[in-house]
Amino acid sequence: MAGKITFTMLKPDSVENGYTGAILEKINAAGFRIVAMEMTQLSKKQAETFYEVHAERPFYGELVEYMTSGPIVAAVLEKDNAVEDFRTLIGATNPAEAAEGTIRKLYAESISANAIHGSDSDDNAQIEASFFFSTKNRF
Repeated sequence: MAGKITFTMLKPDSVENGYTGAILEKINAAGFRIVAMEMTQLSKKQAETFYEVHAERPFYGELVEYMTSGPIVAAVLEKDNAVEDFRTLIGATNPAEAAEGTIRKLYAESISANAIHGSDSDDNAQIEASFFFSTKNRF
């Protein structure tokens, strides 16, 4: 059974370019309920820990540097079939391949500066949401 939550981060490029409000509006219009949200800036240690699944990949260092380059907006979203529906809403990692109307097609600059993160599984949604928000801080 599909889970009811997913996790997202509006990445530094989205925040810097002033897309936060427009992206949140698309998320709400797609039927997601924001149950927790925070604007913050990741420390190097936080970014390394969050993305440690990619530690052996050649882009890891650049990813950590990018994700610490400015503020992000982290949020837990709720909706039936949350992970799958959100992955559809954000579009392909490469904005050139993303479907029309998706967040990445509209707001991403490149594969690496791709505007937004979305959990890729129900298990990761729980792990990622808990990285930023305790259950007492979800409403």
